[in-house]
Amino acid sequence: MSTRAKSREAAATALQRTAPVFAALGDATRLRLVALLCAGGAMSIAQLTIGTDISRQAITKHLQVLADAGLVRDAKSGRERLWELEPSRIDEARRSLDAIAAQWDAALMRLKGFVEG
Repeated sequence: MSTRAKSREAAATALQRTAPVFAALGDATRLRLVALLCAGGAMSIAQLTIGTDISRQAITKHLQVLADAGLVRDAKSGRERLWELEPSRIDEARRSLDAIAAQWDAALMRLKGFVEG
């Protein structure tokens, strides 16, 4: 297998691993929750519902989708559950996007060389 084919295969595997992350972030409410957790650290469901008209039950369902994608985790603190961001999954998604950007850049350079050559 060529180096280019191996690189494409590795990129495809990485994208398959991160697809649930992008799917989970495709919802505006979940994206907002991730942004809140990025800015504010660990938060309870009550804190996450402040300033919204979304029920605690709905927030809980959205947090579960994010947890299933590996983006957040919860920990019990007394009678509350505190939710916090799992930064490694965000970093993994960022690396996938960087790899896609690099592939696009390379493809555009090849196209430019073809057009100018």
